[in-house]
Amino acid sequence: MRYHSFEELLLQHAAEFPDRCALRFPSGGHCSYRELTQSVQQEAERRRASGKTCLGVLCDGSFACVRAILSAVAAGMQVVLLDENLPDDKLPELIRYTDIDELWGEDALGFDAAPYLTEGVRDGRGRLLFFTSGTTDASKAVVLTEQSLCASAWNGNEVLPLHGDDTLLCLLPLNHVFGFVCGLLWGLHAGATVALGDGPRGYLTAFSVYHPTVVSLVPALFGFLLQKQAFNPELRQVLIGAGGCPPALLEAGKRCGFRVSVGYGLTETSSGVALSVDGNPDEMTVCPDDEIMIAYDREILISAPTCMMQGYYKRPADTDAVLTHGILHTGDLGALNAAGQLRVTGRKKEMLVLPDGTKIFLPEYEAEIAAALGTAELAVALRDDKPVLILAGSEEPKQVLLQKLADVQAKRPRGQQLTDIIILGDPLPRTATGKLRRWAIARRLERL
Repeated sequence: MRYHSFEELLLQHAAEFPDRCALRFPSGGHCSYRELTQSVQQEAERRRASGKTCLGVLCDGSFACVRAILSAVAAGMQVVLLDENLPDDKLPELIRYTDIDELWGEDALGFDAAPYLTEGVRDGRGRLLFFTSGTTDASKAVVLTEQSLCASAWNGNEVLPLHGDDTLLCLLPLNHVFGFVCGLLWGLHAGATVALGDGPRGYLTAFSVYHPTVVSLVPALFGFLLQKQAFNPELRQVLIGAGGCPPALLEAGKRCGFRVSVGYGLTETSSGVALSVDGNPDEMTVCPDDEIMIAYDREILISAPTCMMQGYYKRPADTDAVLTHGILHTGDLGALNAAGQLRVTGRKKEMLVLPDGTKIFLPEYEAEIAAALGTAELAVALRDDKPVLILAGSEEPKQVLLQKLADVQAKRPRGQQLTDIIILGDPLPRTATGKLRRWAIARRLERL
């Protein structure tokens, strides 16, 4: 069944199977669909009475966090999904950018956020804002709606169905659209039980505690859990998304006895638009509400009328640059086989996607490195899924270069820090207009 709002979904389930378990918690507690619906309704009433219009949520994945999101939407507020690990000095600018007038989870902050809160918004009903990038300066807030997110959950469930007796383990952060849709909403849409994780500290115990039948993971976490043999025997389905998954991990997953599927999607399309049924990423079935086309230059174009974003918040020029007459220009490269299944072959955008799903905005990163080294003859690329620096014509030892880059690296999360410097004796390949030929650099790396 299609739902057009979170409230409609909850009310329907509370009427059909009121005592079925909706959410389970790390503490051992749980709540039924009737209890969840009542709790959300009560919280929504309180939020309506407050007069606030835009709630920022520092997502910690708890029941209180889930209730805050669902109740704020039910109360007609705009909701901004924020990373709970966001550096304190970055939060004020995001509060102002997205017009937040109330902040959930601020007790965990190291400062008082109240002075930075705004006057809110007038037209935010039903809107949820998710950020696209892992680097702050390149971040854009994507405007989605509860309707588009519900449509995305239905869309995915048509290809990979969940059932009422399934338990979906939610380990991924809810501020990422893949985590929100495929870790939470997918299960609620299907009337299944969603088991809320306890963050990284609970990764290794969650499977033995909850005995899930389905889980959504990013490639890096999937590899870690495989290595630790953490999966439970009841697990029947693993969905991998938010980054490319090495074939060796897919094969290792199959040997564990559960089905591994790979998803392709974007924040701009409210999560997945194509899913593999058997784990082969070269054969992804396009979701029923979506249409995928391949442009002359092999760019993947998407028409997703029920799931498409409304645009980038306060950035009409950025919206117009990627969304034309309802068609999203993804910046990804791909192909369709004779059966209409999608194969993603590369990236056109100036961005690297790491195995954990976070992104490196290359122009920003390379500009910082160029300023530190005093040369622009460089590029950042991935080698064995790790960032490396490609430098042309340098005669300085690597150790000296790394010392010069110490401050730049210290500002970056560990996974985004350079793991090696590769010095080339000839200039980097560029176009006639001076732009880097990144595909040629990647090919060069493969031969080294």
